[in-house]
Amino acid sequence: MIRRLFRQMMVTQIVSSMTVTLCMLIDSIMIGRFLGTDAMAAYGFCTPVLLAFAAPGAMISAGIQVVCSKTLGSGDHAGSDACFTVSAALTALISALGLLLVLCFASPLSTLLGAGKPEPGNPVFYLTRDYLRGFILGVPAFLTAQVMVPYMQLSGSRKRLVAAVLLMTAADVVFDLFNVLVFNGGTFGMGLASSLSYYVAVIVGLGYFFKKSCLFHLRRDGLRPDMLRAILSEGVPTVINQLSLVLLVLLFNHILRIVGDNGAVAAYSVISTVSNICYAFSGGISSVTLMLAAIFAADEDRSSLYALLDAMRFYAVTVLTAVTLLVLLAAKPLVGLFLADDPAAMALAVKGLRLFSLCLVPCALNTGYKFYCQGIGRVRLMEIISVGQNFLLPALAALLLSAFLGTPGVWLSFLCGESAALLLICLYVWRRYGRPSLSAEAFSLLPADFGAAPEDCFEYSVHSMEDAVAASGGAERFCLSHGKSERMSVLVALCIEEMTGNIVRYGFVPGKDKYSVDVRLVFRGEESILRIRDNCAHFDPVYYLKLHRRDNPAAHMGIRLVISMAKDVRYLNSFGLNNLSIRL
Repeated sequence: MIRRLFRQMMVTQIVSSMTVTLCMLIDSIMIGRFLGTDAMAAYGFCTPVLLAFAAPGAMISAGIQVVCSKTLGSGDHAGSDACFTVSAALTALISALGLLLVLCFASPLSTLLGAGKPEPGNPVFYLTRDYLRGFILGVPAFLTAQVMVPYMQLSGSRKRLVAAVLLMTAADVVFDLFNVLVFNGGTFGMGLASSLSYYVAVIVGLGYFFKKSCLFHLRRDGLRPDMLRAILSEGVPTVINQLSLVLLVLLFNHILRIVGDNGAVAAYSVISTVSNICYAFSGGISSVTLMLAAIFAADEDRSSLYALLDAMRFYAVTVLTAVTLLVLLAAKPLVGLFLADDPAAMALAVKGLRLFSLCLVPCALNTGYKFYCQGIGRVRLMEIISVGQNFLLPALAALLLSAFLGTPGVWLSFLCGESAALLLICLYVWRRYGRPSLSAEAFSLLPADFGAAPEDCFEYSVHSMEDAVAASGGAERFCLSHGKSERMSVLVALCIEEMTGNIVRYGFVPGKDKYSVDVRLVFRGEESILRIRDNCAHFDPVYYLKLHRRDNPAAHMGIRLVISMAKDVRYLNSFGLNNLSIRL
């Protein structure tokens, strides 16, 4: 089930990760095709600001993924509402400050970014300043769109997420075309077009939060300082990740101005824009890894974390290998979308894009693993990997290689930096594990006392009525082997057979094999926990029994049996999964 869940979430998360990058891609294509190389260079100078504003959005989003995954998993609905309230207030505050600062200081900021001084012979300065002014008007929607994504992913609203991104993309194309063909708004109009398209995405996404079934609510008592600290604490590693990228872009722009010219900066702008789309694939994989790792770690579910690592590595390699091949084959037509009128800059960008694409697989492995580390609480390790992967290692490679190879040395630094980061991660893991190994157990970095021992945990995946009977028998034998009474062993077995059988009977759709039920029974000291998880339609058995409590006592026997045996029963629907946790 975990690999299937990972795949389903990954597709949606990749699409939602493109919320920011698709508008940047469309703008850069339109700028390159209609406004020329100087405008493209100006857009390249603006990229650090775009990434800088993406940083707080990514920080809040990452904080939500960890904190809200834990509150939902523990049944703390007040905590989930507090997380929602605090993140909404924080987003509004950062949006207002960013809007004010950039509008007031757009000119000195343009010079600081490398666009030069406001002189008649320097059109790049004015083009840079104008794009910043147009883009900053959309920052409230830009940040809101990022923050909405984890809440919609946690609630299973995947279709609405995809619809929001698709409509945003279509709107940006239309607005950009109106700008260049009708209004002649230059780079200011391009930035404004992106701003308007972000508002379209937010309007579509907000529809979920007004539904009665929405899991999250704004509350006056939700502005809790402890929740603010938790979100910031969990989100800071992502800010470090983003700011490392900002510093790298600034450094690369500086190096390219020295070893090349505006054409080299424009070529890097194209590579940077296409790379953002490529990074959306690794970003989607890593976001799913972060959310699931946080939930499984809170549940101390060792086997699920192993399965998660295997799924992350499988999709990181297969998906990004496909993306790499696509970029290698389509580099020339891709660059032609941006720089068709400048053959010299186009040649630089084609070569650079092909060299860049070679880093995508190690990048996906590095990014997925560092977000796994954050999910299990190894935050310091995540921060160290981020700084090394996103700045120190590629920066060192660029400084050395550009001195000997010029501009191609900058392009090669992507591959060298990611490969060095992957090697260092492996060396660290192998040192901790005691020997070289590619197993999920080695890379999990879990302490020996984490969760229940394997011999104290019974797990079974149910796909049919026969499996339900087999799971029941296996659970009975497991209970007896751990010294439980015969009566309790029989009751646990009957409970599992009744509950899983009902899910198979009423939840599975005939003719489809995508459904399954995962059963996990854990004995930890004096505590006994039964968890039943399925990917069928939403069904809360606890609420259902309340509605039918006056029915014939013989009806709904499985649910009644569970309630009668339990000290505590909690139900949660997250990621589109039904999760029933029972303390026996």
